[in-house]
Amino acid sequence: MDLYFWVKALHVISIITWMAAILYLPRLFVYHAQATVGSETSETFKVMERRLLKAIATPSMIATFVFGIWLISLAGATNLGGWFAVKLGCVVGIAACHMLFAKWRKDFEADRNTRSHMFYRIWNEVPTVLMIIVVILAVVKPF
Repeated sequence: MDLYFWVKALHVISIITWMAAILYLPRLFVYHAQATVGSETSETFKVMERRLLKAIATPSMIATFVFGIWLISLAGATNLGGWFAVKLGCVVGIAACHMLFAKWRKDFEADRNTRSHMFYRIWNEVPTVLMIIVVILAVVKPF
């Protein structure tokens, strides 16, 4: 089998797991923001958020970048069009969301959250929109 297709499959698997985690984490924040500080529910959300970020989201993000860079090296950068620059910008935006979510998780862990559940409901949509743009660009390659 061609190495390129194996690396591509691993890249897609990494993306799926990263996006699943990055879409679920702010949803947990929505519910956590509604929980009473110090309650059993709040403490349970802390564990869930930490495990989701550290065991799934962060390793998946790293794997996504590793396999993506590997794909570029196998395919050659000459095959990339303007769509790729925009796609890469959106991926960097998703990574920035990841970093923000990691910071907010630490705020929840230290019982320092000051944001409402509506704030997190809005932020829940940001990586979704970026992911839609990335998929369209990667599949359609419009320019």
